[in-house]
Amino acid sequence: MRPRSLAEVVGQKHVLGPESPLGRMLAGSDSPGGGRTRTSLVLWGPPGTGKTTLATLVASATGDEFVELSAVTAGVKDVRSVIENAKRNLEFSGVGTVLFVDEVHRFSKTQQDALLPAVENGWVTLIAATTENPSFSVIAPLLSRSLLVPLRSLKEADIGELVSRAVVDEHGLSGRVGLSEQAHADVVRLSGGDARRALTILEAAAGSVADGGTIEGEQVTAAIAHAVARYDRDGDQHYDVASALIKSIRGSDVDAALHYLARMVHAGEDPRFIARRLVILASEDIGMADPSALQIAVATMQAVSFIGLPEARINLAQAVIHLALAPKSNRAYLAINAAIADVEAGLGGPIPGALRDSSAAAARAEGAGQGYQYPHDSPLGIVAFQYSPDQIVGSHYYRPSDHGAETRWGEIADRVQKSLGRSDT
Repeated sequence: MRPRSLAEVVGQKHVLGPESPLGRMLAGSDSPGGGRTRTSLVLWGPPGTGKTTLATLVASATGDEFVELSAVTAGVKDVRSVIENAKRNLEFSGVGTVLFVDEVHRFSKTQQDALLPAVENGWVTLIAATTENPSFSVIAPLLSRSLLVPLRSLKEADIGELVSRAVVDEHGLSGRVGLSEQAHADVVRLSGGDARRALTILEAAAGSVADGGTIEGEQVTAAIAHAVARYDRDGDQHYDVASALIKSIRGSDVDAALHYLARMVHAGEDPRFIARRLVILASEDIGMADPSALQIAVATMQAVSFIGLPEARINLAQAVIHLALAPKSNRAYLAINAAIADVEAGLGGPIPGALRDSSAAAARAEGAGQGYQYPHDSPLGIVAFQYSPDQIVGSHYYRPSDHGAETRWGEIADRVQKSLGRSDT
């Protein structure tokens, strides 16, 4: 069912327009004036979104020879062999070569360096496919000489169109069996935006149905017990799902947060990684609005280190629920950032003499500790005193919100400021 023409491609309309660079290449000319130029591409997107398909279509449209290498198995020797053959073909027959490197992120720097001369001299049109962010997985010189084409997960409508076509197409099931509406919906849902997975599920389900029969939901369920959530512990999905978890908790959407937690747990993510992120969030996004949030997060981190998965999923779920539903405040986060910004700007100056360490005789002789007023000697436990260096007197870094428990801490902070003879301005 791999598309043999641009008309058969579903999805990716954002990069396949007639005026887009990729669209012009697929039309047989990648320059507006119709002349043939060689544009190398980096196709970046999730599995099953058409990277290999687009590479083969480019080769077909341009009349070039198509050579495919997998970065999982190919080495520098294989790369150089392809390049030498491409140079000969171009020199003696004028036929170009489209070199498709699948999973290019698995190539080492040395292997990627070996591609540079061929790309620079136009010996090959490189089409590199990756599921990882090219900014981190492809060397800068190679990336700068290529056009980055981001691909997206296919929409349900695209997958639905592909599945319906596969049932009747001669390259698919050729109408041998039918597909119920429920089974069609199940295949689309289980595919997760991956065309390859959708076709695999459909083929497996069709294998259990006699000619003339109809694939029902139970055959689809039997073909694949559950949808495999797309998640790569070492790649973009690792960070994307973690980011979605944190942002859902920050947004107080407990159900979305539990969903992303479930995806991480299901994929076998290290529970300590999840717990560490929750500890950070407890201070960054909740802070003094609910001081117990940090205690819960730290306790969860300790619990998962003692217990491990699968039971630790319960500890993580409790923490996620607490943090998602807790009142939110980022004032602690803003306070330390503001203080650091002043330090980096050179603000500060000498520490007031009364606050300097006076344990050494030489320091005392220089006035260290002189004039210090011990707060516990005051009936209020607070004395009006200048604790800040001269350059930041009057700076207020912590500005409490009126969310949750921080309202009370704000009132306390106001009383303390007044006792110190300051106004919160």
